[in-house]
Amino acid sequence: MPLFSRAPAALSRRGVSIILRRDIAIARPFHSFPPRAAIAHPVTAHGPPPKAPSAAPEFGEHTGQQDGRIESSLDSKAPQNRTAKPSPPKKRFWKNVDVNMKPEGDYQVLLDTRPVRTPTKDVLYIPPTKPHLAHLIALEWDVMTSAQQALKSHMIPLTSLAARAAEIVREDANGETIIREQIVKTAMRYLETDTLLCWVPAKDVYGVEEVNEDGQRPESLREAQIRAAKDIISFLSTKLWPGIEIKPILDTESILPMSQKQATKDIIEQWIVGLQAHDLAALERGVLASKSLLVAVRLVSEWSENFRHAQRPDRKKFGIEEAAEASSLEVKWQTDMWGEVEDTHDVNKEDLKRQLGSVIVLVSGETR
Repeated sequence: MPLFSRAPAALSRRGVSIILRRDIAIARPFHSFPPRAAIAHPVTAHGPPPKAPSAAPEFGEHTGQQDGRIESSLDSKAPQNRTAKPSPPKKRFWKNVDVNMKPEGDYQVLLDTRPVRTPTKDVLYIPPTKPHLAHLIALEWDVMTSAQQALKSHMIPLTSLAARAAEIVREDANGETIIREQIVKTAMRYLETDTLLCWVPAKDVYGVEEVNEDGQRPESLREAQIRAAKDIISFLSTKLWPGIEIKPILDTESILPMSQKQATKDIIEQWIVGLQAHDLAALERGVLASKSLLVAVRLVSEWSENFRHAQRPDRKKFGIEEAAEASSLEVKWQTDMWGEVEDTHDVNKEDLKRQLGSVIVLVSGETR
């Protein structure tokens, strides 16, 4: 018998694959198609893409028409009385900026005839003992080239700070304490990690002692921090809070800060609560700028018209440079050693001085 006679009777019509194994023919069907390559037709279309589909003309009465075009059904479902939100004017709408003194004695900054207002739409009034503040606010608005710049707080630092003080004045007149409580809570939180009280460890990790060209050891970062802190703490513990004890919060190998005594915190908190409106607003900005409650208190008490009893004309003023250096000693020490990063350290330094300068302008005044 032939070998292929053992193959199954039902075979595939398209073909058969026969495998011989021990005289047994095993049939496996397979499909065979003629190879056909894909044809890529060239792109012959020109011009803009086709327009989006629109509703049929017979449905125009349901969708509505505008300017001879049929609107989509999505637009027809929108409310017809919807109006676009007006964008702020790009150009300044005032020509002249003046300072006007009211019969009551307060100052106003006028944009032509319109007074400058606070974010709550109230007219911004400036106390009669602060004419320099009124004129500097007027200067902020006079150098603007567009009204949109008034929406940026860094363009109007004195206006925003005076508006903050005006809000506190309004709350005090109404018997409210919402803003005061917020500022006190924020300031006391910064006391727990005050920059002025965070000193580097006394022992050098690498055991290397640096020597300058004269053969003398330069002042270390820890020594500079202690020097700046002692001067400020000495003034605060004798002029503002007599007998108070302020200790460093990072003076050991531990990374966890140590809290001040409860009596110390109570005295400082009560002092902040009793501040005048403009001093309180200035203290808030000083704390946020310097990351130090003690530096901000020292700056406010040095320049405020309400703390003339603690100020001595024969002593060197604690000004912008001193406050900026005390609050950024570590950064200054590192940049003096390794150099500054352009457009980073120098910009941050000038911005810190700008904010501390606004604190001095807000709290200072002249005797009337």
